[in-house]
Amino acid sequence: MPESFWRCGRFRFPLSRPLVMGVVNATPDSFSDGGMLADADAAYSHGMRLLDAGADMVDVGGESTRPGAAAAAAAAEKRRILPVIEKLAAQGAPVSADTMKAAVMRAALQCGAAAINDVNGFRGRGAVAAVAESDCGLVVMHMRGVPRTMQENPQYNDVVAEVRDFLLSRVAALEKAGVARERICLDPGIGFGKTPAHNLQLLRGLRETGGGFPILVGASRKSLLGFLTGRKNPRERDAAGAALAALLFGRGAWGFRAHEPAGVRDALAVAAALAGGLG
Repeated sequence: MPESFWRCGRFRFPLSRPLVMGVVNATPDSFSDGGMLADADAAYSHGMRLLDAGADMVDVGGESTRPGAAAAAAAAEKRRILPVIEKLAAQGAPVSADTMKAAVMRAALQCGAAAINDVNGFRGRGAVAAVAESDCGLVVMHMRGVPRTMQENPQYNDVVAEVRDFLLSRVAALEKAGVARERICLDPGIGFGKTPAHNLQLLRGLRETGGGFPILVGASRKSLLGFLTGRKNPRERDAAGAALAALLFGRGAWGFRAHEPAGVRDALAVAAALAGGLG
């Protein structure tokens, strides 16, 4: 039986091995490292370091989506991420562009991005069309509301079912536009319009949210980990993020966004060995 994979242009990521996606925030106001990588050369060097530390690909974003963040203009977003994507892609690195805007998606693909990670689930004007004719991989995420207001009293009747239904509705829209199933990965959107209780319910019911698609979890350094550990500084939550990845391995999660991939990769290797195979 042929092996299943997530297709991102010329890259193929087997679903039999967990994927680690390194995070490059080329923004002045990211929640965990805002401003540290605003320089394109610094962001490029950081991306290469993440790959050396065990990341399978790097996710480059130029617009903060932390709770309360204001939207960035497309021109500013392009200015922040396109030089970084181009330099990383020139080194043969698999790069994902973290953006909600169709114009930025198109520009990123032209610069060599292999995937588009859209926290808005490709609902924005022109977003589906921007990716449908390419061969890039897609990360389709659930978000309730918009970053500026998403944490203002989010409510659900059944968060697992509602997130699942949303994600599968976006899959249907993408498939209708001609996007092949093997290009699609789903993200339940931990922290995006959800309370800690909602986040925990989603993680416990993770397998139910995917509809058979690979699931990527983006919990690295997020407030959920601070809530659980009491650590207020996001940069002190990497150990908790690695522990969460190990716990979710084999329980529905396939991919993991990570600010520090080495610890996550090590945790996944141990979890895979205990599960009866090497990751």
